[in-house]
Amino acid sequence: MFGLGSRHAASTGDSRISTPMSSVGDVFESPPTRERVVVRVGNAETGGKLLVLDVYVQPGGAVVGEHVHASLVETFVLVRGRIGVRLNGQESFYDQPGARVNVPTGMAHYWWNANEGETRMLLSVRPGLRFEQMVLRQLYGLAKDGRTDALGRPSLLQAAVITQEFGDVTRFTQPSPAKQRLLFGVLAPIARIRGYHALDPAYAQEQPPKAELEPLPPELERLVPTVDM
Repeated sequence: MFGLGSRHAASTGDSRISTPMSSVGDVFESPPTRERVVVRVGNAETGGKLLVLDVYVQPGGAVVGEHVHASLVETFVLVRGRIGVRLNGQESFYDQPGARVNVPTGMAHYWWNANEGETRMLLSVRPGLRFEQMVLRQLYGLAKDGRTDALGRPSLLQAAVITQEFGDVTRFTQPSPAKQRLLFGVLAPIARIRGYHALDPAYAQEQPPKAELEPLPPELERLVPTVDM
């Protein structure tokens, strides 16, 4: 349940709205990218400093596109299945439970389910609040409502306001940063006039469904990070 201490004001380009923070068991889904996420450690528990997710990816599923995080650090731990990861253009595959992939700030990366069945990962993001707002609430919300293409990518107008607001979180590598600044600089004002939001109020305020956490194998339980780790 969200309380007053679990809210954070987020800029939406021309306004500020109060957004609830995720808590243990919250479920977010993106049908186009075939991802289902269950919050294991929520931003409400860590004050936005850390977000830990159980990520379930169906066959053919993949992150929406190659990207970099300007101010975040991500860590993936494979629980089961097989994952393909491209870091700075170099591809690697992991199929051993407990395999760990660290993605430093600023490193271009892309990942996909390289398995014929479901792949499960433990994903940690530091800090976690802005990631939740952009990815779990806005991008997943658009995807769930059919407002993206078949790969989970929003329209250019929608992408323009998201990129300008959340450039500190995620920037996609294509088109080039210079082209994005030029293109989105022109499109973002038009998008706002037409009613596009970087974080739609409906998605920001939505309380997601809950699910029981699936237990981790004992040898992986110790890998769940805490704020101090």
